[in-house]
Amino acid sequence: MARRERLICASDDLVDGGPGIRCEVAGDAAEAPVAAFAVRFRGRVHAYLNRCGHIPVELDWQHGQFFESGGLYLICATHGALYDPETGHCVGGRCNGRGLVPLEVSERGGSVYLLEG
Repeated sequence: MARRERLICASDDLVDGGPGIRCEVAGDAAEAPVAAFAVRFRGRVHAYLNRCGHIPVELDWQHGQFFESGGLYLICATHGALYDPETGHCVGGRCNGRGLVPLEVSERGGSVYLLEG
């Protein structure tokens, strides 16, 4: 099956350590679309399912706000779990070692794309 690319946003929409862009990824035929997000950290774009490793709640404390106040970690607004923005690995809190589910993205020509399939 061929992989599809879907436009998420313009590259300029993602500022290092700043607000993320929410999007959806396709579930399987029986599932509704699943919430996801993309952020920029240390110059690179990273994307994950918008689901805490502790229990499946969305991370952002306000629409698109995924970083804690220092801009170094992604944070779950409900539990305070912290995640490494480059890997999605749990670095503290109630995630108990369960990280975020990464998604594959591509950035080129001034745009960010989600790779699906």
